[in-house]
Amino acid sequence: MGDILELARRYRDQGADELVFYDITASPEGRGVDRGWVHRVAGVLDIPFCVAGGIRSVAEAEAVLHAGADKISVNTPALANPALIGELARRFGSQCVVVGIDSKEQDGAYRVHQNTGDPARSGESGRDTLDWVREVQERGAGEIVLNCMNQDGVRHGYDIAQLRRVRAICSVPLIASGGAGAPAHFADVFRDARVDGALAASVFHTAAIDIGELKEYLRGQAIEVRT
Repeated sequence: MGDILELARRYRDQGADELVFYDITASPEGRGVDRGWVHRVAGVLDIPFCVAGGIRSVAEAEAVLHAGADKISVNTPALANPALIGELARRFGSQCVVVGIDSKEQDGAYRVHQNTGDPARSGESGRDTLDWVREVQERGAGEIVLNCMNQDGVRHGYDIAQLRRVRAICSVPLIASGGAGAPAHFADVFRDARVDGALAASVFHTAAIDIGELKEYLRGQAIEVRT
């Protein structure tokens, strides 16, 4: 918990626009999010934050939001029960409902994967990424985080080609995830894929990139960022 709070404060102070907390093993382990840490994180943040992992019902989402989160994100539970997206949107409003999509390019097609927090259970869901993007919007998703698995962790840049394909059919805010390794990668994805946000983890956790310095770089590239 100390590490989570320390990172939350650090990113807040560096100027992050929003934070996302992933409990990546919650869905594979069939458990919910520990609301205690959500409440403690809410106590140190004055920027929006989203919680993802193991949210399988309206009641679980409500508990996380009441603990202080501004948004909830569903991924594998939405694949198992697509109606959950609409239930959440009707109860809390689409602005609170994020759908995370783990997408992998295979033989020229983009396929959705599930349970990616557990290598032993991770695998293809049987869904085409573009079809799923269309469906989650129809069901009420207010935002989509597209994690391009082929790029995730390699720091070679975001998957611009895939993000462009999704952007063409996505009318809700689209957040790019997977591949950031340098400030130029953020500029590229904003400019070339027209995403609404860019998510990264390891480059910030290891202090390879400072958020404040990144935002200054983007301003210098004539890319609009929040102050």
